[in-house]
Amino acid sequence: MKLIRATILAAALVLGGGAALAQDFNKGFEAYQAGDFATALKEWQPLAEQGDAGAQNNLGAMYIKGEGVFQDYAEGLKWYRRAAEQGQARAQNNLGAMHGSGKGVPQDHVMAHMWYNIAAANGVEDAPVFRDEIAAEMTSSDISKAQAMARECMSGGYKNCGW
Repeated sequence: MKLIRATILAAALVLGGGAALAQDFNKGFEAYQAGDFATALKEWQPLAEQGDAGAQNNLGAMYIKGEGVFQDYAEGLKWYRRAAEQGQARAQNNLGAMHGSGKGVPQDHVMAHMWYNIAAANGVEDAPVFRDEIAAEMTSSDISKAQAMARECMSGGYKNCGW
């Protein structure tokens, strides 16, 4: 738990641009952990709108889960995409989950594999497991296509990622 908080705090400092923003991010995180979704939303919304990828990912999760907001897959997808375009690995993993399950987007194993592959390359520990589970349901041609898409997405700075 301390490692997770330290990682989130470090990300907030790097992505958010300063201690005041990190404090707001942490306040949102602590509120979220306590189930106070209204406060988490209040803290993370402005940060997300200012481009903080960690806040964008967390806001996306709140919309996907309907925590403190009406469940809205389109809004969750929007925030995940914004974070993923900045290289936020958890958001990339979350996009893989959305495409793999077909929640909020058409189910697409190629896109899911692509996002899990990118998340794995960016250090999400469980992403290779999810990628391999999806791969078991894919043809070798589809896997090759997903791998090529992942390379193109990453080499393009996460701007040309199949959308």
